[in-house]
Amino acid sequence: MLSLDQIRNDTAGCAARIHLNNAGAALPPDPVPETVTEYIRLEARIGGYEAADQYAARLAGFYASMARFLNTESRNIAFATSATDAYARALSAVPWQPGDVVLTTENDYVSNQIAFLSLKKRFQIRLLRARDQEAGGVDLEDMDYLIRQHEPKLVAVTHVPTNSGLVQPVAEVGKLCRAHDCWYLVDACQSAGQLALDVEEIGCDFLSGTMRKYMRGPRGAGFLYASNRVFAEGLEMLLPDMRSGRWTSPDHYEPAADARRFEYWEMAPALILGSQAAVEYAQQVGMDWIEPRVRELSALTRSLLADLPGVRVLDKGADLCGIVTAHNPAWDPHDLLDYLWERNINARVTPNYVARIDFPRKGVKWALRISPHYYNTEAEIRMAVDAIAGYQGK
Repeated sequence: MLSLDQIRNDTAGCAARIHLNNAGAALPPDPVPETVTEYIRLEARIGGYEAADQYAARLAGFYASMARFLNTESRNIAFATSATDAYARALSAVPWQPGDVVLTTENDYVSNQIAFLSLKKRFQIRLLRARDQEAGGVDLEDMDYLIRQHEPKLVAVTHVPTNSGLVQPVAEVGKLCRAHDCWYLVDACQSAGQLALDVEEIGCDFLSGTMRKYMRGPRGAGFLYASNRVFAEGLEMLLPDMRSGRWTSPDHYEPAADARRFEYWEMAPALILGSQAAVEYAQQVGMDWIEPRVRELSALTRSLLADLPGVRVLDKGADLCGIVTAHNPAWDPHDLLDYLWERNINARVTPNYVARIDFPRKGVKWALRISPHYYNTEAEIRMAVDAIAGYQGK
């Protein structure tokens, strides 16, 4: 395992800023931009196709690295341009019929909720949401009841919502889905890289994620896990191309035998290589250290924020992670971010349009989101909270 000093030395941004927007885009370790730049320079020297030919073996290494990270096989991994792109490819693979049910939660990601509503409008599916417990997080008894009553075609759960530090019990939901033979899709956009992920333990058919957040990879890169059951049942994404399928005769094609059926031919090799560098760096650091480290830093953040006059920490649930949300009615959200930026602190404001169910219940229209990562220090957390304490508003 690398030491914290080495990790911070490998992270150029640590020298100049306190970066607490890892739920938006984390600071990459040096091997990531170095790998991306090296490949782009090779393309400039010898040509794009020729560079891809020379790097064919290394490009294949992404799938092996990502598979180890998720406890699966290379054949179950597809590269995508983002978590939303990966998620949409999975949704498009489900053979929707009018009246089919999608069962989700009240804390699913905004883009997913919009996608469900689009499916409702186009295919006349039914959208159901399992209710939250009073303490926060999906009510598994209600989820079980809705599965039994409505036999959903798909159950979809966001592991960690963007607007809260809540961690949903995705493995427990997976057990319900397996017991009732539902397709199960997990959005790991905010959990991959801060929480250990094991797709066998989760029991999902699909799991989507991004590289730019806690994975510390490049923007424009994501991934999709597809289970062997997906291949056995013949699920494939809508509108495949010559990578996702093979044109066998003028009127027939065959989908790829593995998760490549969820890829398009045109991808950015530099971002695939940068993603591999990010995955391997995370494995070098070790998820057994990363996860508790992130939880400790976020717990410290919540504790310090809760002690500030007028500040309410908004995170609810039995299991909380590295996203910390807080609100003070005296704060001006945009002015607060500018104030922190001037003090070399990166944070983010989460607006109401990403949490149309959660925020009204909490009585807020926006939240300050602070999301530490393992390369942050306790001293940085204290400096950031001290800065917030000194903010006087407009």
